[in-house]
Amino acid sequence: MLKNVVAVLLDGVHPFELGVVCEVFGIDRTDEGLPAYDFAVASAEGPTLGTHVQGFTVSTSYGLERLEEADLIAVPASDANVLREHPPELLDALRRAVDRGTRVLSVCSGVFVLGAAGLLDGRRCAVHWRHAELLARKYPRAVVEPDVLYVDEDPVITSAGTAAGIDACLHIVRKEQGPEVAARIARRMVVPPHRDGGQAQYIERPLPRGSCDTVGEVLTWMEAHLDQEVTVEQLAARAHMSPRTFARRFQQETGTTPYRWILRQRVLLAQQLLEGTDETVDAIAWRSGFGTAAALRHQFAATLGTTPNAYRRTFRGPRAA
Repeated sequence: MLKNVVAVLLDGVHPFELGVVCEVFGIDRTDEGLPAYDFAVASAEGPTLGTHVQGFTVSTSYGLERLEEADLIAVPASDANVLREHPPELLDALRRAVDRGTRVLSVCSGVFVLGAAGLLDGRRCAVHWRHAELLARKYPRAVVEPDVLYVDEDPVITSAGTAAGIDACLHIVRKEQGPEVAARIARRMVVPPHRDGGQAQYIERPLPRGSCDTVGEVLTWMEAHLDQEVTVEQLAARAHMSPRTFARRFQQETGTTPYRWILRQRVLLAQQLLEGTDETVDAIAWRSGFGTAAALRHQFAATLGTTPNAYRRTFRGPRAA
């Protein structure tokens, strides 16, 4: 049973990510019939730590010894987590915790601490999409999933940036104490107990153009005619190449196939129209080249893990949808 929770901090901790863990596990809600947690904030680097907010510090009387009795250890984000060397004593404490069955939770860049402890090896993990490539390069034995809000590889739970830490904390509560408890805590926090979709819908990732020496003009034409169905043969003719040569050059210069390139551009256009216009989903499907709302919904689910209407609500509010 989840009772004893510790947030362990490093210098440069992000107050919001720390606050997420404190809000879920550090507030006494027993007057509402909700479970109480024995919650503490511990430091891996002395009694007073700086934060990434100028002039704001965090002080605690607990050190790493407090981790030894925890059922859950949370590692919030820190400015320095990504590139720094982490205290060996902290890494040892995390490894011991996992060996005895304690859960560990990372929020955003806290996952780099778990990676340094070897706790990501062979495990799926989540991180803020901006850090995904670096995490995969730094810890090649980790299976990085950049599109999700959190990953539960019990006893290691990892979450993406900021609010995704709330999702992961509520997931742990739901898993240990049931959906009713998680829902009641979420209501107190005025957040959804579970969010649809994943991190993919928040990622800014226009397709790189690079040095497209031979297919650049064709790319420009494709961008201007996303509502039209085209074949590789037609595109090759515009580039004055054989279809086979065109497909090879396209792959070399863009890193993908013509079909995947134009599909991603259509999704990007649909995202822009959902965010910036009041057009119906049917109209947007036609303008972005998907033809039907059903086809657009299918691609949104496959690419972004959400629906067009849910995406619009997320970025424009409930009235827009």
